[in-house]
Amino acid sequence: MRKASLGTIFFTVFLDLLGFGLVVPYLPGVARAYGASDLVATLLGAVFSLMQFLFVPVWGHLSDRVGRRPLLVWSVAASAVGMLLLGFADSLWMLFFARIWSGIATSNLAVANAYIADITAPEDRSRGMGLIGAAIGLGFILGPVIGGLLEALSQTYELLPRVGALPAFAAAGLSAINLVLAVSFLPESLAKEDRGKHIRSPTPFDLERFRTALRFTGVAPAMAVNFVVILSFSGLEQTFRLFTDDAFKMSVRETGYVLGFVGIVLVVVQGGLMRRIARVVSERILVRTGVLIEAVGFVVIALSPSLGHAAIIALYAGMGIVALGSALTAPSLSAFVSKCSDGQHQGVVLGVLHSAGAFARIFGPVTGGLLYQTLGPRAPYVAGAIGMTIAGAVSLRLRRTANAEAEGGPVLTTREDDGRRPI
Repeated sequence: MRKASLGTIFFTVFLDLLGFGLVVPYLPGVARAYGASDLVATLLGAVFSLMQFLFVPVWGHLSDRVGRRPLLVWSVAASAVGMLLLGFADSLWMLFFARIWSGIATSNLAVANAYIADITAPEDRSRGMGLIGAAIGLGFILGPVIGGLLEALSQTYELLPRVGALPAFAAAGLSAINLVLAVSFLPESLAKEDRGKHIRSPTPFDLERFRTALRFTGVAPAMAVNFVVILSFSGLEQTFRLFTDDAFKMSVRETGYVLGFVGIVLVVVQGGLMRRIARVVSERILVRTGVLIEAVGFVVIALSPSLGHAAIIALYAGMGIVALGSALTAPSLSAFVSKCSDGQHQGVVLGVLHSAGAFARIFGPVTGGLLYQTLGPRAPYVAGAIGMTIAGAVSLRLRRTANAEAEGGPVLTTREDDGRRPI
């Protein structure tokens, strides 16, 4: 393993996600300040996710042809431009243009994952992918807190006239630093003789991949659970700043503290507790437990404005409970699905699982914003509780097949094996 390259890709992803976290949680509030309805405000998240869904396979395809480094360097440079556009945005249409641009530019996680695969031996690959996960987690912890503090500073001292401009410019500065690091220290990971040998499809609508993945027992219900969980969670993400403003009169800084607390819970559980729990509890049990915990968290959030002096405590508690459930569910679903297939098709089934999540990130903000606007501030969280309960019911269809090998039983990886269905 080339440690220098691994460290550089870690900081590349970390700074990218730190800049993302600086601005994204507050954008619906910024859009509202420019006259957007609640639904239109949440569409900023939907168009960003749509661009990522469309362009992640495109950048992955190009990186197979020309190498990883050019795509990563271009992505970081384009991210800086996107954040500058966001900082200078003084109208709603400019906000949408900036988010569309940034969605296209930052569709680089597939390239980063391919870079990790290039520079790590198979036995070290999970550790390398874990570093990417840690970089994402740290960026999400620090980003919302720093972004909230910067916006509060800007409003207090009237540093910039536009709402959300200072965090956006700070994110652009981080991208500029990231660009210098990438140009100076990020070597190419894909040798010239290997370019073009294995080229991924540039289309996000690869039906053959879905047909292949769905042949394996357990993949279909896992996809359904993943879709419902991310649909509910992304609806929360895109309406949360509106909710803290309307129901609690929280400032951007105070909202940042809540989101920072969520990030801490995610890292503590996924970074430490998860390894110990996973040794004694199967993935399907962790998924079922996680989605039901999230359902409880959504209920607490929905009820929190009615709890008087305990309202803020309840809000923190509800968000922490949701974060705990999410930390149990997300990695367990990936681990479960990876065991549903043989080694040759693991990449396919994991890609299909992530595609289901990408679809959910497009539709989650839309449904969350529509519910918020038509039924009231609590509606997305009540719907989230219902969605998690449905996901819990679907998770009962996650059968023993995926864990049979670890538990000493037979493994039937596809429905065509011998005609039997697992118990």
